[in-house]
Amino acid sequence: MSIPPAAMMSRDLAMPAPDRLRALLAQQGCLTMPCCYDALSARLIEQAGFPLSFMSGFAVAATRLALPDTGLITVSEMLDQGRAICQAVSIPVIGDGDTGHGNPVNVRRTVEQFGRAGFAAVMIEDQVAPKRCGHTGVKEVVSRAEAIARMRAAVDARDAYAGSGPLILARTDARSALGFDEAIWRLHAFADLGADMLFLEAPRDEAEMARCCREVPGIHMANLLAGGLTPILPPARLAELGYRLAAYPLALLGVAIAALRAALSELAAGRMPEHQVDFATLRALVGFDAYDRLLDAYAAPPDQI
Repeated sequence: MSIPPAAMMSRDLAMPAPDRLRALLAQQGCLTMPCCYDALSARLIEQAGFPLSFMSGFAVAATRLALPDTGLITVSEMLDQGRAICQAVSIPVIGDGDTGHGNPVNVRRTVEQFGRAGFAAVMIEDQVAPKRCGHTGVKEVVSRAEAIARMRAAVDARDAYAGSGPLILARTDARSALGFDEAIWRLHAFADLGADMLFLEAPRDEAEMARCCREVPGIHMANLLAGGLTPILPPARLAELGYRLAAYPLALLGVAIAALRAALSELAAGRMPEHQVDFATLRALVGFDAYDRLLDAYAAPPDQI
């Protein structure tokens, strides 16, 4: 007799990830979305009760390679990290597809690969490759024609899944490179092409944030980075402005680095760090208890299962 699925260590994936995200976006209000960078951070986000997450390219490049978010990490490395993240949780996760890693055909394949990896959505942006973090001084974006071609390819890849493909989060960095009006034009174009969500990177104040949501109908995401260019507003205020998603790309990574440095200082002084979870909690978090229950089930005689 086979072991019942409920006894397995797998996640509940009865509904495809894109459909789970669509259901969330059908609700009112602004969803708080802490960003993850590995399977463990994603699981902690889920266990804390957040309904979704975003795999931050900045944070993955930093934690996996200790390199800046300047296009140095490959699409294969991002997908490898993403598969582990999506397999570790049941909440929908949005993946950072950067520029799509090439021409429109590359964009299409990138979206297809992210969908197969388990992502609920993929972000595609209009920066010139190699891209860089939008809060570190973006100087160039691709032409309107190339930006539209990228978005067409991304939407085509989504639609090739016959209704269950990963949603498309369309990002523009034109605010920094060419000005606010150009950014608004591009968001309109992306929405007209069928992008599911819209992301203006680095608006400078509340007025720009409000105008963006007011002038371009759709589901908008705010990117809230401590020390960045965008005002840090509470979710209630973001909802009033018209935002539906509030992403916190580096909050967990920043806190983790601070905690690691504090612990290393204590170890250097010959002390065991005080602020850490107990071993039983850590063991349960990574699944030792579930593993042992499953192993015990297979050790039992078949007539007792």
